[in-house]
Amino acid sequence: MLSNRRTSTSRWWHKKKNWILFAIFIFLVFVRISKGSFYKDLYYFISKPFWPGKFQKEIVLESIDQEHLIKLNLLKKDNTRLRRILSLQESSNNENILAAVISRKTGSWWRQIILNKGSKDGVETGYIVIGPGGLLGIVDNTSLFTSSVTLITSPESKLGVWLDRIQINGLLVGLGDDYPRLILYSKDADIKVGDFVSSSPASTLLPPNIPIGIVQSIDETFKSKKTAKISLLAKPHVIDWVQILKVNI
Repeated sequence: MLSNRRTSTSRWWHKKKNWILFAIFIFLVFVRISKGSFYKDLYYFISKPFWPGKFQKEIVLESIDQEHLIKLNLLKKDNTRLRRILSLQESSNNENILAAVISRKTGSWWRQIILNKGSKDGVETGYIVIGPGGLLGIVDNTSLFTSSVTLITSPESKLGVWLDRIQINGLLVGLGDDYPRLILYSKDADIKVGDFVSSSPASTLLPPNIPIGIVQSIDETFKSKKTAKISLLAKPHVIDWVQILKVNI
């Protein structure tokens, strides 16, 4: 009798174990197909009590005022008619979306932040994200409630930029650390420490004249180009509130 009970209990446990393994397998397949959207939305609800307080919006607004002072000088030189003819990127400040940072990977190689605004809020892949000071990155993925942003410090990031003092375009490349690298394909470029870097008026990815950073050091070891280390104006590892810019192609 005791042996029969043990056999019955063992069969019941093995059946239950098989169902548990099957359920886990189905869940993993679902996560794979949805590209992690379910996980991100679940994290959205779990982390909601810990989002940055509303008072930090004031800090964002103050930084935006400082940012506008820099933009004024750049906008005077910007030719709106030419950008429209060339079908370059434009953005409308009236359509910006304010979002909170609910997760960040700013210390890892693949640098990314996750925001608490997603497709239900109108966020789309390719939208621009700025923080107090300037450009942070570009939205590369959205779920219903969240959006993932690839930072300009990520090795995946390559953006056209502009040095206003010497009137020249360059390429900003992320290296996986806090200082992206500026590449100028001109050995004679008169770049100096302290030069201001912004998004290029000729960029097809970014609206023009978004502040990005300042030249911190210059490397002239290459024969055909100059490279420089850029100190970013917006610090992704300390920013809690950002703006998402709706760009129109």
